[in-house]
Amino acid sequence: MLDVCLLGTGGMMPLPYRWLTSLMMRYNGSSILIDCGEGTQIAIKEKGWSFKPIDVICFTHFHGDHISGLPGLLLTMGNADRQEPLTLIGPKGLERVVNALRIIAPELPFELRFMEITEAQQTFEMEGYRIRAFRVNHNVTCYGYTIEIDRAGRFDVERAASHEIPQKFWRFLQKGETIEDGDRIYTPDMVLGPPRKGIKLTYCTDTRPTKSIRENAEGSDLFICEGMYGEPEKAKKAVEYKHMTFYEAAKLAREADVKEMWLTHYSPSLTRPEEYMDEVRKIFPYAKAGKDRMSVDLDFPES
Repeated sequence: MLDVCLLGTGGMMPLPYRWLTSLMMRYNGSSILIDCGEGTQIAIKEKGWSFKPIDVICFTHFHGDHISGLPGLLLTMGNADRQEPLTLIGPKGLERVVNALRIIAPELPFELRFMEITEAQQTFEMEGYRIRAFRVNHNVTCYGYTIEIDRAGRFDVERAASHEIPQKFWRFLQKGETIEDGDRIYTPDMVLGPPRKGIKLTYCTDTRPTKSIRENAEGSDLFICEGMYGEPEKAKKAVEYKHMTFYEAAKLAREADVKEMWLTHYSPSLTRPEEYMDEVRKIFPYAKAGKDRMSVDLDFPES
């Protein structure tokens, strides 16, 4: 199960009723954060989740509304006696930008590990899941992220028996372990059926619609996408500043055949995004206007 919380839904500046866009996920005792603008740690406290298990922070790009909350969060994590390394993933220049911000947070009781994205698409294998970063189209280098959790096939007794695998090894093989027994080697594929459908989430913000978004979001259980403008008359402004309208996001969701889409990263002038959702759902019926602390538990489908 992947616990998902859209901590904030605002773009450019935090508002009294809307924190800046940030996404937090929890899986198997670890937490992942995407973007960390001003006030993100307050949003985490309001949700009631903990800072300490955050093992990975991904940054879409280096505009202030997506990274300026990092120094405060790092200090809070340090004050919580965190000692485990923290992995930071982001565009090229990540280490330079973070170190500049750390002038006000110079001493931390844990190591920062930097993973800079150097390609148009790059995959990072983590503990039990993978993060795939893909380039999008903003006025600075910017990436979207797909989180995937694989699910192994069912245990196949007949398959195990056909390979004459001793029963005492079955449970280890089912867990994905490789067993050496004398001169014989047993691997999980010798006892498991074809892989089952896992969990997939895609997140992107600050971009025009791109082929990379459509391809990487394809079949996602949840697609969280920027919708800077709901007003149809602001379509030209979206092109000028390299953002998206609600309707462009809905078309991407439809083309990518996702299960559900949440809109986020609203313009400060957009106070009631729900007013535009009837038209959005004509394009993609499973669209929702994201709200601060909107949450869902994504589970493996029954099979």
